[in-house]
Amino acid sequence: MERRVPRSTIVIVVSALLVPSGDAEAQRPRSVGGSFDVSFIAADAVGELGSFVEQGLGLELGGGAPMAADGHLRLRGDLGFLVYGIERLRYCSFGCRVGSELTTTNAIVYGQIGPELVLLRGDVQPYVHAGAGLSYFVTSSSLDDHDGYGSYLETTNYSDVVLGFTYGGGVRFRMGGGRRPVFLDLGVERHDNGEAEYLTAGDIVDHDDGSVTVYPNRSDADLVTFKLGVSIGVGGWR
Repeated sequence: MERRVPRSTIVIVVSALLVPSGDAEAQRPRSVGGSFDVSFIAADAVGELGSFVEQGLGLELGGGAPMAADGHLRLRGDLGFLVYGIERLRYCSFGCRVGSELTTTNAIVYGQIGPELVLLRGDVQPYVHAGAGLSYFVTSSSLDDHDGYGSYLETTNYSDVVLGFTYGGGVRFRMGGGRRPVFLDLGVERHDNGEAEYLTAGDIVDHDDGSVTVYPNRSDADLVTFKLGVSIGVGGWR
């Protein structure tokens, strides 16, 4: 005679098998992948640099890779381009039948790498970071036509490279995504560049004989940048 197992017994056995599995899944650390970041940046010159330069605008690209499975410690790298001055001069040739525009741009290109500590994981992620790298102060001039076809002559008027250190922090707000989460990234960063030589508007003087004289400034070249960007998850997010 066949004996049937009571339904209540089956439920108890299945529950007993599932509960440890669920506990193990909950206790397993959640891994996190890296990120690719694109940000608009605004800069304020501080200290001595503030006597020569006011504000600047630019773009920053960056990325991060996890150094721990829980994602709290990351290796971060950033590459930024910041314009702090533009000067334009218009010229005429052959009775102004041929026009051209000379554009001089004062810019800073910087790259840095260092650790980042994510204080909390989740939909809101505050973080702090520090880094070291190089800052390239460069002034270049280009000659453009008036028809919008772009520059056809360009030269570097002055440049200087210095060792730079950065530190800052911010908050990321998750906006969506599953294994490829998207975060709104708001941050502020201090750039300590030490002393640098650089040009500002009016520091290049053209003479009637065709010669040019530059008058570089030398001072501490520290900045504070404010970031508004998007961080996109890459790799093994789950």
